[in-house]
Amino acid sequence: MAVQSRRYHYDQQRAPIYEALERFRQMRVVPFDVPGHKRGRGNPELTAFLGEKCVGVDVNSMKPLDNLCHPVSVIREAEDLAADAFGAEHAFLMVGGTTSAVQSMVLTACKQGDEIILPRNVHRSVINALVLCGAVPVYVNPEVDQRLGISLGMSRDQVQRAIREHPKAVAVLVNNPTYYGICSDLRAIVRMAHEAGMLCLADEAHGTHFYFGGGLPVSAMAAGADMAAVSMHKSGGSLTQSSFLLTGPGVHAGYVRQIINLTQTTSGSYLLMSSLDISRRNLALRGRQVFHQVADMAEYAREEINAIGGYYAFGKELINGNSIFDFDTTKLSVHTLDIGLAGIEVYDILRDEYDIQIEFGDIGNILAYLSMGDRPQELERLVSALAEIRRRYQTDGAGLLSQEYIDPDVVITPQEAFYADKESLPLRETEGRVCSEFVMCYPPGIPILAPGERITGDILDYIEYAKCKGCSMTGPEDPEINYLNVVK
Repeated sequence: MAVQSRRYHYDQQRAPIYEALERFRQMRVVPFDVPGHKRGRGNPELTAFLGEKCVGVDVNSMKPLDNLCHPVSVIREAEDLAADAFGAEHAFLMVGGTTSAVQSMVLTACKQGDEIILPRNVHRSVINALVLCGAVPVYVNPEVDQRLGISLGMSRDQVQRAIREHPKAVAVLVNNPTYYGICSDLRAIVRMAHEAGMLCLADEAHGTHFYFGGGLPVSAMAAGADMAAVSMHKSGGSLTQSSFLLTGPGVHAGYVRQIINLTQTTSGSYLLMSSLDISRRNLALRGRQVFHQVADMAEYAREEINAIGGYYAFGKELINGNSIFDFDTTKLSVHTLDIGLAGIEVYDILRDEYDIQIEFGDIGNILAYLSMGDRPQELERLVSALAEIRRRYQTDGAGLLSQEYIDPDVVITPQEAFYADKESLPLRETEGRVCSEFVMCYPPGIPILAPGERITGDILDYIEYAKCKGCSMTGPEDPEINYLNVVK
């Protein structure tokens, strides 16, 4: 296999999984295995909906197609090609979304009782991993942009202080970038972590294009990070739920595979894996040109939206060299409070009245996610809709909240709180108690409350306000979020 790996290492025009599936399709094999739809024949409604070609390659692992849990042929070749394309030592195909990649990354680095340094504005998947492994979070509470109400990156001095005060921590985790496009000084953080004998992990759910675009922030592998979770289905063009986990030379790939296999399915979807294979080839061959065009479209849209008045589509002018070390110019993030509307209200109006679906709206901002499939005429439609929304709905904005981030008071570890004896109380009666579950707006999936954190009046005000404005709230056992579980 080592010879095969070297042979195909640099030929980015290949897509080994896709090629193997095409060969398999031509073989006309009689299926006495799973899945039970038998190439679609057993479920004609599904076949009519998805198409014969799609269900025809929804197949089980077998020798000609390799096995995701222990790849030795075409999946291994696809991983080698992905590693080469992303500049990593190794790449793992992930079919449980970037959530499973993030969790595998944290579980690889941390054992029970280990400390890990991370910003509190992480995706819930990071804290889920702490629930699973029993690691202890050391939060670097990010600075907040008071005008925009959003959390920023980790500043260098904050990270250095956390490392100095927690010298036994095993890793530092960084968002690269945040949902809003803000990047920390990743190279400096990697250097500080390595000097302290710690790993540096990067959640790059929203940074796939960093590996293929000129003029964009540095990617985790280029910065020397040890591991990175890369969400190919977001800006990389693969099918939803498909991602890569990348590792550097200082991480044992065999151990990472064992960790992945603790939680990832043993029935890997060949639809997802082939989409990763084909999308990696597309990015390797055309990514630089594509993302240059995406960045240009986003910059044009920023100028047009800011010319409307009332909105603020923010960009590189925010860079301060530290907590905003760089900015992802493909992100079209727009502050809406100056027209008197919460971001989630603009989000709802765009969808309900203009048939425009953007990525998310929160208390003060919206995000239109631009990638390789967007066209200038669709951006024009978005800009026109925003102008009309301002004309029709602008108010003075009295009573609007702006703060998107509230510093947590961590009382016990996420694992202790999640598995503790608990009781359910009406929302307003939980003030002062320790939460044992998650509460978040999704997207972006950054917890307002996580297990082990004290519930405060400000947090309860925020939850009630977000519910009132129409944010999609997830996490608690009670779907209406009238009750919360707290530690007894």
